[in-house]
Amino acid sequence: MTRSLIRILTITFLAIYGGFNTVAASAQPKTVVNYNAAIQGIDPKQAYFISLLELALEKSRDQYGDYQLNAVMIDMPQGRALKMVEENNIIDVVWTMTSIEREQHLQAIYIPLLKGLMGYRIGLIRKRDQAKFEKMDASGIKQTLMGQGTDWPDIDILHSNGFKVIGSIDRKLIAMLLKGRFDYYPRAIHEPWRDLARYPDVILDKRFLLNYPAPIYFFVNKANTRLAERIEYGLRKSIVDGSFDDLFYHHPITPSPHHPITQDMIQKSQLDQRTEIVLNNPYLSKKSASLLNEPQLWITLTPKNTTTYQ
Repeated sequence: MTRSLIRILTITFLAIYGGFNTVAASAQPKTVVNYNAAIQGIDPKQAYFISLLELALEKSRDQYGDYQLNAVMIDMPQGRALKMVEENNIIDVVWTMTSIEREQHLQAIYIPLLKGLMGYRIGLIRKRDQAKFEKMDASGIKQTLMGQGTDWPDIDILHSNGFKVIGSIDRKLIAMLLKGRFDYYPRAIHEPWRDLARYPDVILDKRFLLNYPAPIYFFVNKANTRLAERIEYGLRKSIVDGSFDDLFYHHPITPSPHHPITQDMIQKSQLDQRTEIVLNNPYLSKKSASLLNEPQLWITLTPKNTTTYQ
């Protein structure tokens, strides 16, 4: 009788204990994260950031529980996406280049998602202008009219360094270049390759490299502290275990798996033959500027010559 009672009590205890553990493990609410994707589908550049977001959520599963990523298929300019996150409307996270203003309105997760690659800029030009740019020096490029997206922080950075820039909706910029509305279209070194394949009258300037600190962060609503903490925890964990760099150096940036985001792009950009023009970014917050002292967060590329603008 005693043995039977002990056995029943033991089984009951194990059942209760096991059930308690199961409840404790599932007590964390599932993190649902909505992000924006274009209605025509996720392009390769978007895919990198989505993969990185998923990596951060997966690496933080041990502390924050399960998650669910949802693509919200709406075409919207960068400014509207930022506004929707600020208003806590439809989407929860956006990835974009930082500025003091953006950090005032949204909560930045202070990990440069492209390791500063966005600040290394090479220019698209018209094919017929190739000879002119081959003869141009650093003072000449500063006088060349450039085009950038109206809601990109780059337009203010270039203006503040004395460059001539006009802005427009990003999808119109190639057409404007071809029509002669401006003469030079700076792009981050991983960006211009699809346009070069699509537009035979557009080529890559091989003379110059513009360089300024331009970290891209994940941004969430200011009140969404749990999501901000979770993403930062997951990203820092992935930096420590090497999975961040593994994704960065091997994720394809084009539909072909043979074009990783950095290695092929750096080689094709021929940086060792370019003159680097180092610019100041006065729109970095103190927090963002302090990250420049953490070399593990950044990539360093070496061109042929360097000119610094103050």
